[in-house]
Amino acid sequence: MQSEQDVIKQVAPYSAHRIVPGGERFLKNCWYVAAWSNEIERKPFPTTLLNEPVVLFRQEDGTPVALEDRCPHRRVPLSAGTVTGDAIKCAYHGMTFNGKGSCIYAPAQEKIPAAANIKSYPVVERHTLVWIWMGDPALADEKAIPYDVVDTLDHPEWRHKGQRRHLKCSYRLLMDNLTDMLHLAYVHTSTIGNPAIEANANKMKLDRGDNFVRVERWMVDQPPPPGFVAAAGFTGNVDRWHVSNYRPPSYFRLDLGAAPAGTGAPEGKIDPSKALVRHNINCITPETETTCHYFWAESNRNWQRDPSITEKIYDVVLEAFEEDTEILELQQRTININPNAREVHLAVDAPGVQVRNILRRRIEEELAAESRPQSAST
Repeated sequence: MQSEQDVIKQVAPYSAHRIVPGGERFLKNCWYVAAWSNEIERKPFPTTLLNEPVVLFRQEDGTPVALEDRCPHRRVPLSAGTVTGDAIKCAYHGMTFNGKGSCIYAPAQEKIPAAANIKSYPVVERHTLVWIWMGDPALADEKAIPYDVVDTLDHPEWRHKGQRRHLKCSYRLLMDNLTDMLHLAYVHTSTIGNPAIEANANKMKLDRGDNFVRVERWMVDQPPPPGFVAAAGFTGNVDRWHVSNYRPPSYFRLDLGAAPAGTGAPEGKIDPSKALVRHNINCITPETETTCHYFWAESNRNWQRDPSITEKIYDVVLEAFEEDTEILELQQRTININPNAREVHLAVDAPGVQVRNILRRRIEEELAAESRPQSAST
């Protein structure tokens, strides 16, 4: 584990993220979660992603598609219309668009206007989630989906329960929250936190690469928090682990759990029949500069021992997220008053700063690539 001074040295200076005219710059050439699979049906599903209106629906064979949610005729949302066959029809004048965004019907005329088309977004359905690529479609690569964050959502040895939340705060604030362990000792005293959190907050192993941050913390021989007792029935002290894995732009898998103290968990001897073994899965998609979609789930390996444990853990974490939501939305309201107010870092903020720096670098690289002149075609 690193000393407090070692951690403080890793808190690099942080400058404001670049803003472009019209609003914040989001990373676009990457995959975001647009919806849970069970949210997308034949009926149009409207959403806003990265300040862009999007409509999703399933074609007749069940394939999900995503289109710009705006008819080019009079700019009425297509989501107010109907899906017919593999196309969507505008509710205002009946203009109809296929899954590639091409207009296939214009009313009262035979010739379809050349400009009558809309943006179509690459979509992939994996691990009970619908993923969307908001940037250059030619760069969309399914291999870039962060499968290692979400693969236990449909793994036969795991069980999960999740939801979508809409938060009135920047996605960046939620990302900060997910790298911040200290707040558990203050915000979540009745659920997943206790005083042992603060005493161990700086005892971390922090690893960072070009596109990942991993933070490992252990709290050995400590009282379990109330939520752990409620979910797993611990009666004595536990060895508790908290491992945060970040993937850009905004994905976190928290490997969490606890085992009876002294049973070998820190050495890797974790028995699911006695320990609580969890993944807390977090997929965050910006809606606007100050709002976001939050897709989260609790996945566990203890369901065979206790079929009700998935529901128990979900209820505990849901209560904790309600507490987070209140704090984050208060934070956003204060930031809105003075976005340029000074921000001070603590040693425990080292992981969050590393996450910010990776995202900032990726955005700056994308901006630089866009500004480079394109070679002339021959």
